[in-house]
Amino acid sequence: MEARLNMFENPTAMKFWKHIIAANKVLTESTVPAATLELVKIRASQINGCGGCLDMHTKDAAAAGETSLRLNLVAAWREAKVFTDAERAALELTEQGTRIADAAGGVTDEAWANAAKYYDEEQLAALVGQIALINTFNRGNVITQQPAGDYVPGQYA
Repeated sequence: MEARLNMFENPTAMKFWKHIIAANKVLTESTVPAATLELVKIRASQINGCGGCLDMHTKDAAAAGETSLRLNLVAAWREAKVFTDAERAALELTEQGTRIADAAGGVTDEAWANAAKYYDEEQLAALVGQIALINTFNRGNVITQQPAGDYVPGQYA
């Protein structure tokens, strides 16, 4: 597959993505565990069918020490025993936040309350930001058909 638009050579795309990428730095500085943020990125990318983001975030997570067992079970997190209750709450919030158009009412009060049991207000803000941000990346990549498979961990660090 060849990308419809080179996001690194187009001046408008570069200006836009520079700001989006900068927003990600704020989220990586939060106290939400880095592994949880990667799980959020992976789950949203699975739902959105974003190969580029899946390529990046599964490789980055593995390079940071995430196990292949957990990476392989993200899509089936409800049935998997390998995720903490806090991670499950973040994954539920991710799914509901990503499927807003599919679910009347968006994120349920129950999902929010469950996440609030494990994350303080600053962490919830970071999770909401991460969910919104990865959905932005996913949509940009899917619309422009960015190819997957060549990412090297840390490539854009």
